[in-house]
Amino acid sequence: MDGNYFGPREQILWPASVLAGIVMCGAVYEMTRKVSSRCFKCYNMLNNTQKVEWNNRGFSTLHALVAAAMSFYLVMISDLFNEDAHNSIIIDRKSWLSDSMFGVSIGYFLTDLTMILLYFPSLGGKEYLLHHGLSMYAIGLALLSGKAHMYILMVLFTEVTTPFVNLRWYLDVAGQKTCNLYLYNGVALFAGWLIARIILFIYMFTHMYFHFDQARSIFTLGFYSLVAVPSAVAVMNVFWFWKILKGMVKTLSRRKRSENGKTD
Repeated sequence: MDGNYFGPREQILWPASVLAGIVMCGAVYEMTRKVSSRCFKCYNMLNNTQKVEWNNRGFSTLHALVAAAMSFYLVMISDLFNEDAHNSIIIDRKSWLSDSMFGVSIGYFLTDLTMILLYFPSLGGKEYLLHHGLSMYAIGLALLSGKAHMYILMVLFTEVTTPFVNLRWYLDVAGQKTCNLYLYNGVALFAGWLIARIILFIYMFTHMYFHFDQARSIFTLGFYSLVAVPSAVAVMNVFWFWKILKGMVKTLSRRKRSENGKTD
């Protein structure tokens, strides 16, 4: 691993961005708690553990939106990873924006993982521990080495599905599973998951295959991590996608039976 990436700018930017991610989580947690207690009657009817999860999902939603937007900008809009725009190979390209986003995300995952452990297993089971652990490892390795930022940003973009997951939970605990919004959100979650966590991963692995010589040029630990971590996350994505598909089919079937009953 090349130590030159930890220069004077990085010595300030990396710790500051991680701290910013932690502070963001704490601030949004408190804001969610205060706003929800005043604006949503159902919030005050929840037990303490449910309130903690409600607030927790507030800052996870904000992180997901920021991470997805920043990842989309850096990979799709900016010329950072445009093959014809720079002389350096794609695997070596980075910017202060990608460094900052990785730092903020590490701060988020640290905060969320701490809460999951404190309230285990109420906020998430072993699969969440694995997901967060792999995410922090991959992001941290990319940050420290300055390698494979494009692929890590692609993986980070998958957080775009998190707001749909959180809205589904909010509607569930609020007793709104029969409303149209719950159904529409479920369909959006299915479509978003298919695009961001299945099709995007297929594209990423294909891109990696056609740029294998660049991927192989990374230091040994980085190369095997680049292959292993996204593969493990992809397996989890397929597992969760199957559960989402079964849930959507169940919801649509229940809705159809209900409508047929009203017709009869």
